[in-house]
Amino acid sequence: MDFNLNSEQQMLRDGITKFLASRYDLETSRAAAKTGAGWQPDIWRAFAGELGILGATLPEEFDGIGGGAVELMVITEALGYALVIEPYVDAVVVAGGLLRRSGSPAAAELLKEIVAGDKVAALAAAEPDSADRWQDAATLAQPDGDGWVLNGVKIVAAGAPLATHLLVTARIAGEDGISLFLTDADAAGIELHPYRTIDDRSAADITFTDLRLPAEALLGERGGAWPSLAQARDEGAAAICSEAVGCMRKVLADTVEYCKQRQQFGQPIGSFQVLQHRMVDMFMEVEQSAAAVYLAILNLEADETTRARAVSAGKATVGRAARFVGQQAVQLHGGMGMTEELAIGHYFKRLTAIQYEFGTTDHHLARYAELTRA
Repeated sequence: MDFNLNSEQQMLRDGITKFLASRYDLETSRAAAKTGAGWQPDIWRAFAGELGILGATLPEEFDGIGGGAVELMVITEALGYALVIEPYVDAVVVAGGLLRRSGSPAAAELLKEIVAGDKVAALAAAEPDSADRWQDAATLAQPDGDGWVLNGVKIVAAGAPLATHLLVTARIAGEDGISLFLTDADAAGIELHPYRTIDDRSAADITFTDLRLPAEALLGERGGAWPSLAQARDEGAAAICSEAVGCMRKVLADTVEYCKQRQQFGQPIGSFQVLQHRMVDMFMEVEQSAAAVYLAILNLEADETTRARAVSAGKATVGRAARFVGQQAVQLHGGMGMTEELAIGHYFKRLTAIQYEFGTTDHHLARYAELTRA
């Protein structure tokens, strides 16, 4: 199997890397997260207009470029290396995938606007009693004439404070299965409680109270949204695993450089064999994670069982590695590794958060065991 990127994929990687190196400053992005709008809208528009990455993995019928899973890996690893907080995975990978598979004209039009950078969508699926089980939604959609009335609560909707549109999972009253609904984020009946997460991302808890929606707000078949949601969850998990590899590569590079410069007993601490062994262990974890991401990415279009098994293997591997690499980096930097002034502390927080997104490490270990049981 050839793991080398083709010329177009290399150009994509190089273009993103150069753009982020020159235009995406960590201090500026954190200031925007903490005191500003929570992100940099001008950077998002540049992602669309200058780089074209918002449509890089979407079909041409939605004004995309028609790339696939490998392009997704290239983009997300580069975003992870620069610690980008803009909601690419939430808006393009997860919400974009759900919109693309729904077959709805309204969804297709919104997807084109997302590709253009004019709109942002976010998924609201997790609930207080079933945060890790999207299929157990208690939010209720009541038929009302030709439309719907939604009532319920969602938690930790990533990217929701930045979104113009929400995708909401709900059960239709008296029916089985999960349905998916599309709504404007500022519609009457929606109450957002936004907050900043530990890794400087934007999220919100959302209450829906008698939210009235037209008939066309239902995306896809009644009660038939779960297969698409399961795929979106796996695609999101694979994407953040790739992002984590980018984060870990940067953390490792910064740690090696620091150990070359930090002096103790009159010599660089990187000359101490025991610390060299630690950095080698970090390197091995990063490379194992990269291999696991390849496995997950290259199986995203496989059958459901194969896809789920590969993604869970990747998520469990990356979860373990993210914990180890992050902790070792902080220890090798000493107490300053957790300060706001150094990038290491910010990367450590992101690597910690990734361990819990789209299913915890323990969840994916259990799912992998179940899927491989004889």
